[in-house]
Amino acid sequence: MVSWKGIYFILTLFWGSFFGSIFMLSPFLPLMFVNPSWYRWINNRLVATWLTLPVALLETMFGVKVIITGDAFVPGERSVIIMNHRTRMDWMFLWNCLMRYSYLRLEKICLKASLKGVPGFENSKSRSNAFAEKNGLQKYEYVLHPRTTGFTFVVDRLREGKNLDAVHDITVAYPHNIPQSEKHLLQGDFPREIHFHVHRYPIDTLPTSKEDLQLWCHKRWEEKEERLRSFYQGEKNFYFTGQSVIPPCKSELRVLVVKLLSILYWTLFSPAMCLLIYLYSLVKWYFIITIVIFVLQERIFGGLEIIELACYRLLHKQPHLNSKKNE
Repeated sequence: MVSWKGIYFILTLFWGSFFGSIFMLSPFLPLMFVNPSWYRWINNRLVATWLTLPVALLETMFGVKVIITGDAFVPGERSVIIMNHRTRMDWMFLWNCLMRYSYLRLEKICLKASLKGVPGFENSKSRSNAFAEKNGLQKYEYVLHPRTTGFTFVVDRLREGKNLDAVHDITVAYPHNIPQSEKHLLQGDFPREIHFHVHRYPIDTLPTSKEDLQLWCHKRWEEKEERLRSFYQGEKNFYFTGQSVIPPCKSELRVLVVKLLSILYWTLFSPAMCLLIYLYSLVKWYFIITIVIFVLQERIFGGLEIIELACYRLLHKQPHLNSKKNE
């Protein structure tokens, strides 16, 4: 049954992202064609303001408790995060962890395709087990088998460009209820507790060859399976690892202030934009034209990130082309 909490949560996030894209992000779109780096810098910070909203709603309005154990994050560190998936919503719950270490504005998500198209962990696990049987691998109970091709590709490319400092291996677990999809959130089924266990691996400790890196990744998932087995069959916490709760980069008071300001800002922002559209014809035309631009670029180019990447490559190749012309 649909819950008012779920409706409020989904609608608040949707209208915030909708009006935020039009009135906060769109005015900076021309900057993408002039200086993609500055556009990305501004874009990251604007998007991060919205990412604080689900964190604030989950913890402040719906009482979700977040517990983080293991290794600490280093603020500003360039890192690849690998994480098991227990539900379709893990990627969003991870924001509750990252906000405490000033990582929200830096986060970019890569999801397995099966998590986008298959509802629920059990269906994904059946595919994972079929993959394990086909490749002669161990069948898992608590995790899905990692597809290591994407992981090795990302790590190798970032390492080649000297843009990677560490890999953070995060194990996520839910000691009580485990909402599997957006449908469960709409019904008001929010997790009572979320546990994150973090293990940091400096980049110089990782193997250099592709094959060894794949084996390294598989080893981490074997450890996750055992860690989660101990979690769910034990006292349902990660204290058995011997690593205590990580002190956050931000104080809990500062985190609380950020959450309250986020709820206040986004609660007022969407109605304020609706009022501007209603009162001023110029704003109304800007609103309509911007929506048309968003729809067309998605249909023609496949997304703003594709255009941004093309602009970045074009502008960074330009000096090289000019030097050739001068020769």
